Amino acid sequence: MKILHTIQGLSASSGGPSTCTRDLMEGLWELHAGAELVTVKSEDNLGAGRPWLIELTNDYRTPLAISQNLKSFLNESDYDIYHANALWMYQCHITAKAARQKGRPYIISPHGMLYPTALKIKRWKKWPMLKLWFNKDIHSASCLHATCKEEMEHCRAFGYKGPIAVIPNPVVFPEGVELCKEKPAQKSIGFLGRLHPIKKVENLLRGAAIAISKGCHPFTIEIMGKGSEEYEQFLRNEVERLSLKEVVHFVGFVNGKEKYDRLGKLHALMVPSEQENFGMIVPEALICGTPVYASLGTPWQELNNDACGWWRDNNPETIAEIITEIVSLSNEEIIQMGSRGRTLIERKYEQLHVASMMKQLYEWLLNGGEKPDFVYE
Repeated sequence: MKILHTIQGLSASSGGPSTCTRDLMEGLWELHAGAELVTVKSEDNLGAGRPWLIELTNDYRTPLAISQNLKSFLNESDYDIYHANALWMYQCHITAKAARQKGRPYIISPHGMLYPTALKIKRWKKWPMLKLWFNKDIHSASCLHATCKEEMEHCRAFGYKGPIAVIPNPVVFPEGVELCKEKPAQKSIGFLGRLHPIKKVENLLRGAAIAISKGCHPFTIEIMGKGSEEYEQFLRNEVERLSLKEVVHFVGFVNGKEKYDRLGKLHALMVPSEQENFGMIVPEALICGTPVYASLGTPWQELNNDACGWWRDNNPETIAEIITEIVSLSNEEIIQMGSRGRTLIERKYEQLHVASMMKQLYEWLLNGGEKPDFVYE
């Protein structure tokens, strides 16, 4: 069995799809699944030096990342299954087209890019691409890969009628990142992610202001991440307007050990996004032993089910209630919640467990037989 993954870029700055694709490839390689990945060279490719990574000279010439090098490689390639990661770039289209020309099955992992809110972003740009390429590429796929049932429903709403495999993103337990068994005396909550209007960080700020106005004890908020300069300035203006300058601290982009150190010291991570796919930051916080609040626009009902966080509405009033509850909890109660969260991630989302599901999907697509229970038709 020979599998080829493609992705536009695998650099750390490319965000969640790069990280989870790298982690999946590592798991597949450890399981001897015969998987490789092709992308263009970058100074910070996450898989640099790994045996599964094929790097092509970067010849991207347009915003769509059209690449003759990638086209030539795919035309000359010979794999049993082709697997494209993410949409709206030439890499996905040319992977699907090459697979069809060779008569080989192909999978697309949209990575949340078929969510209604995602489709609305730069719709003027996506509409012609759908007409030219992506309607055919998506609807002709042998299978779509969704990371949660909510994403599967959005794929169906888009009109895809083929099989959909619901396989979560793999979660890696980084070496040295242990369950946090101590928390600072002063309560601290945080946001970590790309600063973009869809993340609704302003609702976190407004919720904090409401909580403070109702007498909530002192706490701090760490905003970790970079993104749109306009949106970050908007958030800074909100901090000023809401008189939160002594409460809110903009940390900037964090990664690696610093990221996990900061997550472990938080009493809770806040994910107030309007809509979110799997959201790697949720399990990353939980493996540190930090409870998580996530909005109903995320697929994280398990936070309620496993008593390791809050899965609630993202309006400021609800967020104010959650902040007040977090501040009222003892550190011991916070640590117990975090411990339950880490157990959840170990049980359902560990890297090799997820990679084995993907390998099973490949085998089913190639050989038939009994359909895996995570595939929906």
